Amino acid sequence: MTTPARLPTRQLIAPDVPRFDTSGLAPATRDALAELLLTLADDEFVAGFRDSEWTGIAPMLEEDVAFSSIAQDEIGHARVFYEMRAQLTGEEADRTAYGRQPHEYRHARLLDHPRNDWAYTITRRWLYDTADAVRLEALAGSSFAPLAEVVAKIRREERYHLLHLDTWLGRLAGHPGPPRDKVADALETVLPDAASVFAPLPAEDRLLADAILAAPMADLAARWRTQANTRLNELDLRQIPDAAPPADGRRRDEAAVAEGFRSLWDEFTSVYRSEEGVEW
Repeated sequence: MTTPARLPTRQLIAPDVPRFDTSGLAPATRDALAELLLTLADDEFVAGFRDSEWTGIAPMLEEDVAFSSIAQDEIGHARVFYEMRAQLTGEEADRTAYGRQPHEYRHARLLDHPRNDWAYTITRRWLYDTADAVRLEALAGSSFAPLAEVVAKIRREERYHLLHLDTWLGRLAGHPGPPRDKVADALETVLPDAASVFAPLPAEDRLLADAILAAPMADLAARWRTQANTRLNELDLRQIPDAAPPADGRRRDEAAVAEGFRSLWDEFTSVYRSEEGVEW
């Protein structure tokens, strides 16, 4: 009796990635969409690996499980975006995820910061998730139906992530002494990079013209700042400054990659680099 060949892993997990026809997309639209998907994927990928660093060392067992689960969700979201981009570009999703050099990643600079302590992680992740919620809302009605379909599913999971993070932020900020002080210190450090989630995209005008993106990133940043500052004000915490998103919020100089990200990159690409050419 012949044993049936095992299907490649990629085929086993592909059904949640919508298939679509790219023949009707203008080249400029395809390129702009590919860049958007790369930023979305890289953000979720790096955020997920950052969260996974807490596995085994979170402050309580329940958080060990919760943050591990959130990490898996984020990396799963990244995989879907990488796979969608692969349909546009013909590049291998695994190669895009693991095969680039550190300066080639396009995640927001906010995510470059190292893990640090628990209050720092909660504060940074809360800022990212509140920003991501606004960005996903702007993509929920995208004219590119496969993206709108995926975003609808992702938003359902992200709501629970943000609820979890917001509960923790309130808990830490409401506890006088070291917990609240550490949140305040974290805001002092990461707020200058918080708006990098909304760094303008190279072909943003095309995304807006084709109704793939509902509003300019600068407008989304202003919307996020208003919403986030309402919550920060309730907690009597430092406000997000009124400033335009940094133009270089996703760009990295090859010689000046943040050490916090370089060390994370060394870790999450180590297996891939150890067996060049192997398909994961």
